[in-house]
Amino acid sequence: MQEDIKNLIAPPALEINSNYLKLGGKFAKTLFIFTYPRYLATGWFSPFINLPELLDISIFIHPVDTALALKNLRKKSAQVQAQISEQEEKGLVRNPVLETALQDIESLRDTLQQSRENLFNIGVYITIYADTLENLNKIEAQINNLLESRLVYAKSAIFQQLEGFGSTLPLGLDQLSIHTPLNSSPASSFFPFASANLTSDEGILYGVNRHNNTLVIFDRFSLENANMVIFAKSGAGKSYATKLEVLRQLMLGADVIIIDPENEYENLANAVGGSFFKISLSSEHNINPFEIPIIPEDEDPANVLKSHIVNLTGLLKIMLGKITPDEEALLDRAITETYAAHDIIPGKDFSKTQPPLLEDLRTVLENMEGGQGLAQRLYRFTKGSYAGFTNRPTNIDIKNRLIVFSIRDMEEELRPTAMYIILNFIWNLIKAELKKRVMIIDEAWWLMKHHDGASFLFGLVKRARKYFLGVTTITQDVEDFVGSPYGRPIITNSSLQLLLKQSPAMIDLIAKTFNLTEGEKNLLLEVNVGQGLFFAGLNHVAIQIIASYLEDKIITTKKEGLVTGN
Repeated sequence: MQEDIKNLIAPPALEINSNYLKLGGKFAKTLFIFTYPRYLATGWFSPFINLPELLDISIFIHPVDTALALKNLRKKSAQVQAQISEQEEKGLVRNPVLETALQDIESLRDTLQQSRENLFNIGVYITIYADTLENLNKIEAQINNLLESRLVYAKSAIFQQLEGFGSTLPLGLDQLSIHTPLNSSPASSFFPFASANLTSDEGILYGVNRHNNTLVIFDRFSLENANMVIFAKSGAGKSYATKLEVLRQLMLGADVIIIDPENEYENLANAVGGSFFKISLSSEHNINPFEIPIIPEDEDPANVLKSHIVNLTGLLKIMLGKITPDEEALLDRAITETYAAHDIIPGKDFSKTQPPLLEDLRTVLENMEGGQGLAQRLYRFTKGSYAGFTNRPTNIDIKNRLIVFSIRDMEEELRPTAMYIILNFIWNLIKAELKKRVMIIDEAWWLMKHHDGASFLFGLVKRARKYFLGVTTITQDVEDFVGSPYGRPIITNSSLQLLLKQSPAMIDLIAKTFNLTEGEKNLLLEVNVGQGLFFAGLNHVAIQIIASYLEDKIITTKKEGLVTGN
């Protein structure tokens, strides 16, 4: 029976060479670490554990008897002191190498004598695998470069490749027996399980930690802010991961509001009984940008109105394109007068007053000195081809726990304007009633292309925490997003970050923005759909997004087997 098992797991052939092995169709080579720097930082070995290449690592730790270690250290100390004395007698200048060695020996003797540390013989062996000798040598060079950048050096086990291979098999046999004496502190830096454990008692399941197979269960509202950014190339699974979180947040009582540029969330809204609004030039669903915000009980109506006017000015700057400072001042005055014409002024109760429309602003501008040019540029939004979108009263009901605003049918040129109007409308609702909410902005780079849109989004992200809101910003166009002056501040104001598969063209920018290691960069290039890196505060793990069968049927983007609420 044992022979049958051996034959089952053994390779079809084994070819032994001086510097590599050939196992069936695979090439293998074993390296051993033989020297270390004076200091080893915690987690220095983590990039090697997380390399995407196929490799096996064995770390053998053999305890050394403390009495024997102290005896040998005493002899070594005497030898070094004798060398220093001999050089002093010859009148030579001091030798800092010997003096440092003596200090290290005496320090180690003290810690061993006081039982604060122990001494170990450490053997570290790495077996790498490849399909060709050329790739094998490339992986060896990559590992050596990574090691040497940390002043750690390795060699190939020449003429001992079979023993090296046996040492990295899961048999616990140290057949190479190439050791380096290290005390407890540097030995502990080898601890390979350096990935964070993000399993908590509260929150939702985001996925599985690929480092140690624990569950990534986290409550985004437990951090200093509940904001999140998701970066991924097209088809990497960012919408799938987002819809999965939406389902689970709804189960835990949070309300969810989504800006959907591609109708990807329609099926989800139908399945859970949410509201789905299509915003387009010919849509029956309309949002009046001049809609009066609901006044919170603890806020001054005058301040709310002034803030709303500032946001309206930002919207009009996106609609009109570049405007001069004089035109901006004129716009601000015209908006104020438009509201005043409808008896909406500070100091009066305007909560039940019918708000004006964009055409009312255009009428005011036509009758203002210097406003005719701006009025003419607003024509297409009031009487022209864009009138159905921006010049109608609000007629949507937002009393639902899941609300999706779709802008797929909106012309590309108008998408930033539509996103701004919807965001401003949502923001006014959020300020009116404090409750646990998640707002998702898919393809946020549309808004980031405009300075005023990016500024508004940053202000929303920065203030969201005060209103128990978590903003999720999703984009595939990393360059446009990070290139905006507000892109990096939005990232730094987001305690949660999810990076899925990235394109080679963008990986250096991503690595610089998120301070990724070489191993993490390679991971983001090699991972499959639904895999990536999950950052929560200072902790980050490699994650695999996993859904249950029913969840997958609801959120999948494949056409077959979709579940709807009908």
